[in-house]
Amino acid sequence: MLSKMRSNIGVTLIELLVASVIALICTGAALELYISQQKSWLTQENITDMQQNGRSGMDEIVYHARQAGYRLPPGLDAIIGSNSNPDSVTFIYLKDPICKCALLNTMSNVTSDLQLPSDSVGCFDADTWAYIYNPVTEAGEYFLISGIEEASGVMHHTSMPFSHVYPAASQVYLIDMATFFVDDVTDSLHPRLMFQRFGQPSIYADNIEDLQITYTLAHGAVVDSFITASNVREVNIELVARTDKINPARGDDYLRDTFFTSVYLRNMDF
Repeated sequence: MLSKMRSNIGVTLIELLVASVIALICTGAALELYISQQKSWLTQENITDMQQNGRSGMDEIVYHARQAGYRLPPGLDAIIGSNSNPDSVTFIYLKDPICKCALLNTMSNVTSDLQLPSDSVGCFDADTWAYIYNPVTEAGEYFLISGIEEASGVMHHTSMPFSHVYPAASQVYLIDMATFFVDDVTDSLHPRLMFQRFGQPSIYADNIEDLQITYTLAHGAVVDSFITASNVREVNIELVARTDKINPARGDDYLRDTFFTSVYLRNMDF
């Protein structure tokens, strides 16, 4: 006797609705997990960029701070600070290898070319800054080199007359000057750490919100500004970096990281 075959029962509307709800719940949970992970990834990427900007900015400031005062002539300050909130700071030192020459003849007037030894003037270049210094008066000034005639030992400064005539034996130095400050005016939403030697400043690190500089003096006091640079023993640097975008996990503020270090001025003539 042939057994009866059971009839196939179809899916009811209620079962279909229940299955759809379960599928929607699973899809929603998976989507929520993806969005959460995406926000977490974006946050971590922002934090990584922030830390890289902060560390690189701090490392560059520290490098030039350690150079401050290196073989400078007497009377030339190694540090120029501005308590401007955010602060700015300038470090001055001689480039290495040392490039300096002595005037062979006294200048006839403030626009006269400088006559220097032909065998040592080759380390200077046109369109670079130098410093001329009178060791007798212990005074000098910066100037822009407009041209070099190496064979004859002539240095031109046609675009920048001196404030007075310099005598023979005055020294000409190749100076390096590094200035750091925060530009929070050009783009207030994206403040930047600026780096300037001579000429126009350039962007060194993005999203640097604050730069605070204090100075430890010879008697141990920590001050925001100083009268005499030779009395400074340490430069204390605080740099605040922030994320490029508002924290996507919370959506209410930027994330920030503060970097701090102190630099002993090893090249200062204490």
